[in-house]
Amino acid sequence: LNTCGRKSVLAGNIGLPVLEIDLPPKKNGVVVLELSSFQLDLCSDFRADIGVILNLTPDHIDRHGTIEEYAAIKESIFKGDGLAAIISIDDDYCRAIHERLKNGGAARKIIPISVEENPRGGVGVVGGVLVDDIDGKLAGVHNKQNAAAAYATARALGLAPAEILEAIKTYPCLPHRQFPVRVINGVSYINDSKATNAEAAGKALACNQNIYWIIGGKPKEGGLAGLEIYKDKIKHTFLIGAASDDFARWLDQYGMEYTRCGVLEAAVKAAHEKAQSQRGQPGGAGCVLLSPACASYDQFKSFEHRGNVFTDLVLALPEDDGKG
Repeated sequence: LNTCGRKSVLAGNIGLPVLEIDLPPKKNGVVVLELSSFQLDLCSDFRADIGVILNLTPDHIDRHGTIEEYAAIKESIFKGDGLAAIISIDDDYCRAIHERLKNGGAARKIIPISVEENPRGGVGVVGGVLVDDIDGKLAGVHNKQNAAAAYATARALGLAPAEILEAIKTYPCLPHRQFPVRVINGVSYINDSKATNAEAAGKALACNQNIYWIIGGKPKEGGLAGLEIYKDKIKHTFLIGAASDDFARWLDQYGMEYTRCGVLEAAVKAAHEKAQSQRGQPGGAGCVLLSPACASYDQFKSFEHRGNVFTDLVLALPEDDGKG
């Protein structure tokens, strides 16, 4: 938005707390908020001009009671009048919300997004090409679900397709979200601390090969269920935090190698040594991946704190082969 000349401020569950921001000018100004289900639940009067939901998987059930209640709270981002409701249709819960909005006469434009198909009247990313069918125009860019959502939001604000695509090309990786911290002797060290459940961790596992995986923390409901499809990508797993026993049982079930490390410092050291010693395998030098599939609160203040500690540890690693 800023690249396209719209003064915007980022706040909420990422960046600054909402009440600490300096509001942008009323003319062409935009406040971009990432809101947790906790915040939506507590702010019953909140109304978004443009609401966006990227996905919905079982999470925070200890807070909300049931997945249905969790879904209803997320859906509340679309209540009231507004410009647009932008929603992924790639999972069952989001598809159900989309159908309710479409059939319920929502007081805003409904824009579906997908990375599996090109939805009519929406934005899709298939085969590395972003397809804009909001009003029948096509535009290409190599990106995925986040780009589709950002593109649809910018279009709903009246920006032109060409300038949106140029702006997307300038956007850097966010810290703690598959963020490449460093490469040592061809081995990548990736900070994906934001992956606080199995669904999020799966996205990182799908993107990499020869993975030395650091996981653990305060476990979420469902544990690591579903991630067994990536077991052939994972060379070794390093366990930390309160989930270690549960995760060890899961790894044993699938015959996967692991080391109990307890704390992140020990896990980074062990993963570094093993990844460096096993370079030269088919598939490339591999990566040390912090993608914990857990909340951080057993040992850290937040996922950001966990990711920052990982980053500091990685930056302090030697450039040698990890054996000395």
